[in-house]
Amino acid sequence: MADTIQKNVTRGGQFLVKETKCEDIFTPEDFSEEQLMMRDSVKEFVDKELWAHKDRFEKKDYAYTESSMRKAGELGLLGVAVPEEYGGLGMGFVSTMLVCDYISGATGSFSTAFGAHTGIGTMPITLYGTEEQKKKYVPKLASGEWFGAYCLTEPGAGSDANSGKTKAVLSDDGKYYSITGQKMWISNAGFCSVFIVFARIGDDKNITGFIVENDPSNGISMNEEEHKLGIRASSTRQVFFNETKVPVENMLSERGNGFKIAMNALNVGRIKLAAACLDAQRRVTSGAVKYANERIQFNTSISSFGAIRSKLAEMATNAYAGESASYRAAKDIEDRIAAREAEGTSHQEAELKGVEEYAIECSILKVAVSEDVQNCSDEGIQVFGGMGFSEDTPMESAWRDARIARIYEGTNEINRMLSVGMLIKKAMKGHVDLLGPAMKVQEELMGIPSFDTPDFSELFSEEKVIVANLKKVFLMVAGSAVQKYGPELDSHQQLLMAAADILIEIYMAESTILRTEKLAKKEGEDKVQEQIAMAKLYLYKAVDIVNLRGKEGIASFSEGDEQRMMLMGLKRFTKYTNLPNVVALREKIAEKLVAENSYCF
Repeated sequence: MADTIQKNVTRGGQFLVKETKCEDIFTPEDFSEEQLMMRDSVKEFVDKELWAHKDRFEKKDYAYTESSMRKAGELGLLGVAVPEEYGGLGMGFVSTMLVCDYISGATGSFSTAFGAHTGIGTMPITLYGTEEQKKKYVPKLASGEWFGAYCLTEPGAGSDANSGKTKAVLSDDGKYYSITGQKMWISNAGFCSVFIVFARIGDDKNITGFIVENDPSNGISMNEEEHKLGIRASSTRQVFFNETKVPVENMLSERGNGFKIAMNALNVGRIKLAAACLDAQRRVTSGAVKYANERIQFNTSISSFGAIRSKLAEMATNAYAGESASYRAAKDIEDRIAAREAEGTSHQEAELKGVEEYAIECSILKVAVSEDVQNCSDEGIQVFGGMGFSEDTPMESAWRDARIARIYEGTNEINRMLSVGMLIKKAMKGHVDLLGPAMKVQEELMGIPSFDTPDFSELFSEEKVIVANLKKVFLMVAGSAVQKYGPELDSHQQLLMAAADILIEIYMAESTILRTEKLAKKEGEDKVQEQIAMAKLYLYKAVDIVNLRGKEGIASFSEGDEQRMMLMGLKRFTKYTNLPNVVALREKIAEKLVAENSYCF
């Protein structure tokens, strides 16, 4: 039975070399009744407690952030991912994504507090803690009686997280460690009860994790709140540890395992961050549509102008694509966890390995959706015109709050390089066969292309061929780069970034098409014309990006006949037989948005 489950669960990164059927992916249309009820209760909490008091967050009312977190705790929303035996709701990965999605759309201040507490503040203990540690700390964190914070970053250790200088020295009697060092950008520091602190013991190669209770009398002090561009009511402080005594039993996992804990916590954080950017896009898009319908210029609503309709359509399309890809990956992770548990693995280990398996997809989503929410809020300001620049409308704060998403949980530059780097490592380990498909692409380039006119009468038949061809572009570009540079590829960052953009667009476009195909089979094509338009529009834009980044890569590492052959391949693999009418696609999407007066997908 376990073997059967294992075979049916796709491995991380395999989307690139394995055809995925629409029936095999999970979409937001597949939410259960229980999940829809959970979503509605979260929306009710957000509208009543957060959206209605948005001005308090913008005025740096840290106390209101804390009290809102306590209310979320009372409703059980801080414990959705926590197993029931430790006071949580023990929900599956998709449900935890759903809560993270809908609780995060009103204000980045609360979203950051929620994400830092439920993710990096609580999760390291639930996933790496001993039974005693979990029983002592997790129920208090799940209920909101206590709040958690995560101390990794230091003035000299940002993206290079393992280079931290904070020291942990064992006492002579072997009963406790003395931790000394400085941590910065610590979310929830101002009201947290417990820190996850990373420090180095002696000359260890890797850092070690510790659970440290926040007691000012134990050598813990803080700077004042940071003054930030956005997430203004999210408590962010520097924290100083001066010979802070931590009992040896508060070491998290084992000595030197801190870097691994940090990386795995960030994997979960990345996909949850993508989820946290989704409802913000829905709300911004809805706000822009409502304003465009109400705003009269030249005796007509500006929502009737093509320039505005184009923006609304693009905003909605990116939000729809983000939903499609995020929930596809979330269910893959959930299935992987279930497969591990079916084999007898503990829930702790199953969740760790399940998320680690899809680290590539987590990085892809973090980059794609964080950049989409920034573009969405930027266009939201533009639709509002001068009013969008004013603090009196929600667009200005949405734009400021969106900006941090491209920085935390690993910058987008780091995540771009990670996505390709991890994929190549998986190939080296034999977990994903890239070599075979890459060789086939090489053979195809040497062969004579077919001049037959294919039958593209079935929905998405041409689009699926194009997605398959975009995968060939990645294999061609990345495969040639690996052949040329081998282990030195890591030092060619601009090349990795170009390859990452191709990889990202493939996953996002394919997810959007598969979701829509599944929906069309269920509802009928005539009922989902706007979603079909969004899937086609997203792919059209993706092809352009792949073409641009592919050309950049090819021009940068090849020359002569090899370059000419690869450029011809790029042209062949990014070619449409039937170009879509892009203006008509945008018009169809905008027409629906304007009629419904909101994001309605």
